[in-house]
Order: sequence, then C-alpha cells, then structure tokens
Amino acid sequence: MLTLTDQELFRYDRQITLQGFDIDKQQVLKNSTALIIGLGGLGCAAAAYLAASGIGKLTLNDFDTISESNLNRQILYTQQSIKQYKVEVAKQALGNINANMIIEAINQKLSDNELISLIKQNDIVIDCTDNLTSREQINRCCFIEKKPLVSGAAIRMEGLLSVFNYQDNQPCYQCLSQLFGQNQLTCIEAGVMAPLVGMFGSMQALEAIKVLTHYGKPLIGRVLMVDSMTMEFNQFTFAKQANCIVCGNQQTKQELKCN
Repeated sequence: MLTLTDQELFRYDRQITLQGFDIDKQQVLKNSTALIIGLGGLGCAAAAYLAASGIGKLTLNDFDTISESNLNRQILYTQQSIKQYKVEVAKQALGNINANMIIEAINQKLSDNELISLIKQNDIVIDCTDNLTSREQINRCCFIEKKPLVSGAAIRMEGLLSVFNYQDNQPCYQCLSQLFGQNQLTCIEAGVMAPLVGMFGSMQALEAIKVLTHYGKPLIGRVLMVDSMTMEFNQFTFAKQANCIVCGNQQTKQELKCN
C-alpha cells in the first residue's frame, strides 16, 4: 500500500481533520481507483473533485469532442479546447490539479466485454453519461462484477443521485430506471442549468469517497432528488424489483454477457 508523503499530509489536512476520517482513510483514498464514464458536465465536476481530494488513480472514458456549447458547464475545458477530444483535455487539466495521481484516458465507445474488463481494474464506477442506453449498459456490467456504481443525472433544473452496491437484497439501476419509463429527454432536447451539473457531479465525487473509505452512509437503496428551481430536496427509498431483467432473477454472469 502506498503511504502518504509529508506533502500530502499537509495538502489533505482539512479532510484528515474530519471526525472519523483520519489519515488511514486518506491513505485508502490514495490507494483507490475510480472509473468515470462520460466527461461532460457531471464528469468534469466529479473528476475534478476526486483529483483534488487525493484519489490515487482515475480512468476516464469518453469518445466525444468538445464543442462551443459544452463550455458553459464542462469546467475542465476552455475556448482553446474546442474540437479536441474530451478525455485528452480532461487528463491534462486533472494533471494540473493533482500531479501525484495516475490518469488513464480511454477515447472510445466500449463494448460490454471491454467495459467489464475495465470495471475489473477499478474499485468504483461513476456514471456521468447522459443517455439511458449507456446507463443501463454500465449498470449491467457493474452488476456482473459486483462493483459499486455512483449514478447521477441532471436536466433542466432537476437532478437525482443514487448509489448501487449489488448486494443480494439491494436494487440495481435498472430497478430504478423502470420506475421512470423509457421516454427520458436529454440536455440537448430539454436544456440544463450550468451550476446544476457541477452540484451533482460534486455529490457523485462525495458519494464515491464515502463508498471507497467506508465513511458515512452512502445513498444505497435511496434516491436524492433536487428541484433547484425551488431548492427543494427530496429523498425516497426503492426496492429490488422482482421482474428486473438484471438483478431480479438468477441469471448467471455468462447469460448476462450474452445479452
């Protein structure tokens, strides 16, 4: 296990000072790895705060380039970043935030088998994508490997956040998404307020740190919903769905991989 240097002890002093967090948990964070899928508004904020908080390695996955319309909310990019690949610019920006961490950038759309291989190499997955198909793929692959998943979404002036750990009695993302139905809009169609994605990306980073270091109570089996128009925060619990096509029956890993 990598130990904290004197420089790192000073840098992360405000976290180490937290009651119940201490040096041991900061060291756990230094030895942890996270896979962030989607380097848009959520992913930029989540990655920036994980880097600043002292995680040891980030793996970034996206296959999109930066456009002018991204700049109002995707905080790792600048005017000079336009038309460049998001993962490449994000890697450089995050290296400037924390030069002591390892950053791997994967600039491609992943098949199930490729995603499963990547999930195996990481301690936690953070879903910052903006479409249902990707979210369901990530959930399916995380379920196969039983790797914790932090899922966030933000659109218009609303957002939601939840955590999945794939224990026998716990629901998965598919259990949640089927409650909302298939007709989900994207930010391109409905718009989104810039600070909202920063808010939820930061909370995704916070939940990831809690899961990795066993600190506090993550949002497992619960959904946090925020209406930022009125600043109303609501929370509800949800259960494993008996008819869930991912976790609600006794499918084997091989059966899931073949789907």
